[in-house]
Amino acid sequence: MPKSEPPKSKPTTSKSVDSKPADPTSPYSKWIESNPSTPKPEDSQATHLQPKNPLHGITLEQIVKSLVEHYGWERLGQHIDIKSFNNDPSIKSSLKFLRKTPWAREKVENLYLSLQK
Repeated sequence: MPKSEPPKSKPTTSKSVDSKPADPTSPYSKWIESNPSTPKPEDSQATHLQPKNPLHGITLEQIVKSLVEHYGWERLGQHIDIKSFNNDPSIKSSLKFLRKTPWAREKVENLYLSLQK
């Protein structure tokens, strides 16, 4: 099911932003309530700390570079059999594939985590 988009609102004139709570009857507030995965405005302090996520703050590029440095392309392709690791491998092609392919990204992240233990 595709995610719904927030309702379009009328352009506003430039006003100073105050700390009043959002109007609970506004279309945006109703959209937030119907999409629980959307961060609420009060949740947006800097970034969420994720103390139990060992990959927090580590980019996919850092993960791939670390695995290539440790295993090399050939052994990495043996661990995770994907074309971007086995045929003319490059960081760029691997990142492009992994960003579009959740199952492959999960395998790469799990291999990286096992390397960190």
